[in-house]
Amino acid sequence: MSRSTRSDQNARIRQRLGQPESGWRQRWYTIIFEADTRPGRTFDIVLLVAIIASVAVVMLDSIQAIHARLGTVFTALEWLFTLLFTTEYIMRLSVVRRPLRYVFSFYGIIDFLSIIPTWASFFVPELAFLIDVRLLRLLRVFRILKLTVYFEEAEILMLALSNSRRKIFVFLGTVFIITVILGTIMYVVEGPTHGFTSIPVSMYWAIVTLTTTGFGDMVPKTPIGQFITSITILLGYGIIAFPTGIVGAELAASIIRRPLTTRSCEHCLTEGHEPDATFCKHCGTALPEYRTELATDRRGDDGSRSR
Repeated sequence: MSRSTRSDQNARIRQRLGQPESGWRQRWYTIIFEADTRPGRTFDIVLLVAIIASVAVVMLDSIQAIHARLGTVFTALEWLFTLLFTTEYIMRLSVVRRPLRYVFSFYGIIDFLSIIPTWASFFVPELAFLIDVRLLRLLRVFRILKLTVYFEEAEILMLALSNSRRKIFVFLGTVFIITVILGTIMYVVEGPTHGFTSIPVSMYWAIVTLTTTGFGDMVPKTPIGQFITSITILLGYGIIAFPTGIVGAELAASIIRRPLTTRSCEHCLTEGHEPDATFCKHCGTALPEYRTELATDRRGDDGSRSR
């Protein structure tokens, strides 16, 4: 199938699904959700600087000496950042075909949490009598989670954690079983006279010992109990290495499978499609034609050299 025929077919599919092929929504979607064009990269850089600056303002505002001198400036900056992030949030909702999907997505919730505290304290002053306003200000630190959107390494790490979640759940289940067994044994061996007053309390000792933390608030007194403690500590060193290996293997696999673009599906917002992908790898929706200024510049450079 020729490229023109394939493009015409994709255009008909997008028209049938109601996806915008042009217009301001399509242009802003590319700028906001993708980073393979100069406007997209500029948009990401501006937001990146704004996020870091806003978090720095929150941290500095928590210092009483600085707050006493620059409290008014910090308040003005806070409203400036809030208006900026609110505008960004509204724009994201405006350019996607399924706004509710974005609202309840991970990054959508983070975006909401980054702006709602300031607006809540403004529209509902009575919150000051129910909750200290400082607690609302602390919620603004959630903005720092927005940084993960702009670092490919963070997305790769999140993908590795997501892919290994079932193995990690199995691992945690095994650790829980070991903790119950060790707690029960120590409760029988040591007993209430040595501080092991119940099985749950003994399980607390098992967790502290398995993780090699060793608070020292519960210490076995009998030789058998000390021997079990030694075995538990050695077992803990071996257990700690398991999740590292699980996540490490998935991280290596994710790096190999990681796509090279930030192409996003307008239907489900899945990001990271291949440059030549025609349909979304998650929901099967037809993708818009891939446009990147980097590829255009590269073709122009190659063409000039060939001439």
